Amino acid sequence: MKSTSGIGLRIVPTKVVDWYIFLFIALAALIALLLQPRLNISDRRPEVILAELIPTNIHGWTLLPDATAQVIDPQQQQTIERTYSQTLSRTYVNQQGYRIMLSVVYGKTQRGNLQLHHPEICYPAQGFEVLTNTTSVFSTPMGTIPVRQLQTRLSASRVEPVSYWAMVGDEVVLGSAQRKLVEIRHGLSGFTTDGLLFRISSIDSNTPRAFERQQNFVQQMLYAMPKDARRQLAGV
Repeated sequence: MKSTSGIGLRIVPTKVVDWYIFLFIALAALIALLLQPRLNISDRRPEVILAELIPTNIHGWTLLPDATAQVIDPQQQQTIERTYSQTLSRTYVNQQGYRIMLSVVYGKTQRGNLQLHHPEICYPAQGFEVLTNTTSVFSTPMGTIPVRQLQTRLSASRVEPVSYWAMVGDEVVLGSAQRKLVEIRHGLSGFTTDGLLFRISSIDSNTPRAFERQQNFVQQMLYAMPKDARRQLAGV
C-alpha cells in the first residue's frame, strides 16, 4: 500500500525491534560492569585507626576521659555505629574550662547506605534547628582547611555552633554534591572511595567565640600529629 504522498511505509518486524532492545540492554549492562569500581582506595594507604590518629595530648587542651560528645538520641548513635567502620567521640577542655566536643566517623567505602551523613542533616534529625549554614576556612601553619560551620539550637539553653569537614579519598569536601563528584571521578578509575567526617562543636551562645575556639583546637591538634596523620585527617 502506498501513501497519498507517494512515499512507501516500511514496517520493521517486531523480532528486529526486540533484537535492538536486547542489544541496547546488553550494552548498557556491559558499560555498567566495566565502570563498576573493583578496588578500594583505602587498601592503597595506611590503615586508619581513629583512636591512634587523634592525639590525646594536645597543647592547651586536656582530654576528659569519662566524657564523650553528647548524644541527644541514642538510636541515632546506634545508626551511626552500624553505618561506619569506626567512630570516635571525645571531649576536651582548656584551662578556662571551655569544652570542645569531638566526633569523627570513618567508613572504608562510600557506596549505598554507607555514605557520610552531614551534620546539617543529622542535627535536625535529633531535634536541632539549623540557624545558619556557611562555609569558611581554618587557617593553620600546615595549610588551610575548608570547613562548613553551622549554628544549631536545641533549646534556649542549648545553642551549639558546629564546624566540620569531610575527607573523601584524599580530598576535603563540604557537601553531598561535591562528595559525589569525587566519588564518580574515582569510580571511573576503578576505585571506591573511603570517607571520614571530622566534627567539633561546643555549647556556646556566643557563636563567633565558639568558632574561634574550635579553630584553635584544630591548630593545636595538628601540631600534635605526625605529617601522615595530618594528611589522612585533613589533607594538609
